[in-house]
Amino acid sequence: MPTKQVNIAEAKARFSELVRQAMSGDEVVIARDNKPLLKLVPLAQAGRPRKPGSARGRVVMTVDFDTTPVDFSEYV
Repeated sequence: MPTKQVNIAEAKARFSELVRQAMSGDEVVIARDNKPLLKLVPLAQAGRPRKPGSARGRVVMTVDFDTTPVDFSEYV
């Protein structure tokens, strides 16, 4: 995940877009005079380390995972 650094004026003009990027997992750093001031992160993730294996039992892979579904054959 590449870090995106923007200055304050650009962050002000593109705030909604930067929020969407941060919510999708991109790291957004806001700077003044090219010096980082703060990082924009989702509140649910702020200060909480990710716990490996937290999705165990929720994600299920089928046996035919690598097989293209019939209705998607025109896209391959």
